[in-house]
Amino acid sequence: MSSDISKQLTETLSKRIMLLDGAMGTMIQRHNLVEDDFRGDHFHNHPLPLKGDNDLLSITRPEIIEGIHSDYFEAGSDFATTNSFNGTTIAQADYQLEDHVYDINFHAARCARRAADEWSDRTPDQPRYVIGSLGPTNRTASISPDVEDPGKRLVSFDDLRTAYKQACSALLEGGADLLMIETVFDTLNAKAAIFGAKEAMQMQGRTAPLMVSGTITDASGRTLSGQTIEAFYVSMMHGQLFSIGLNCSTGARDMLPYIKRLDKVSTLLTTAHPNAGLPNEFGEYDQTPEEMVAELEPFVAGGHINILGGCCGSTPAHMAALRQLADRYPPRKLNDKDQAA
Repeated sequence: MSSDISKQLTETLSKRIMLLDGAMGTMIQRHNLVEDDFRGDHFHNHPLPLKGDNDLLSITRPEIIEGIHSDYFEAGSDFATTNSFNGTTIAQADYQLEDHVYDINFHAARCARRAADEWSDRTPDQPRYVIGSLGPTNRTASISPDVEDPGKRLVSFDDLRTAYKQACSALLEGGADLLMIETVFDTLNAKAAIFGAKEAMQMQGRTAPLMVSGTITDASGRTLSGQTIEAFYVSMMHGQLFSIGLNCSTGARDMLPYIKRLDKVSTLLTTAHPNAGLPNEFGEYDQTPEEMVAELEPFVAGGHINILGGCCGSTPAHMAALRQLADRYPPRKLNDKDQAA
């Protein structure tokens, strides 16, 4: 099945730019949910507050999550990214929910799968796909949290590998077509995620296209663990990836120089899903769809992108506008190895 999906996607991406969805958290916030929404019947007696643990909503309020996926598909998205950004034992430890990681990921994948199948039936000429989302966790394997103890680490490579393997197994069993290690700020974390994902695939006797998306943390143009975009790309190449790109980071305007640099060296499909601008003084994103399109047009007009989407602050309205933008331009042509060297 997965080889068929890779073939389908490669064929489609040779013809047009495909569209990711937009922000999950932004859409969840519009529902003004309260503690009981996150607890439901499943976590009624849990000792810690759970409001804000959005990944739980795939279990406790699946109709909301499925509805968000459906809204993005209606706007023209080709892919749904699962509501599982914090679905690892490491991230869920803050809520003492490590034992529920399988359910979080499995049900996140099921919500997206149901929406994707429904829209694939509606638009058979535009099949929809599910990407299992794997966030970076809230720990870094490369950097000490204590300036007076440079060797200190709060997480190990094996801790991360095991956590990602668990999450990937549940996402695949729930119906994910692809896996995406996203918002990568530490390359060592991402390497552990690739290792864990490959183990999960091997355990299930299948393969799934594997995407990686990094994030630039400041104006230096480097990841938090200190790599340039070129170094990040080279460090990820051992993973036999389907695509590589950038997300979150900044607004599109400030991301463009790094996407151009990635385009120049990469022999892989290139992705970009930036934030809808930068947050205002209240932490809100107020960039309009029209403004986002204006900032993202150079990405596609310049032939730098194969897969486009939105991160924090983006909505179905933004995706509908990006759908129209993407349809006006051909996809990026892949570099061969000699060109990229």
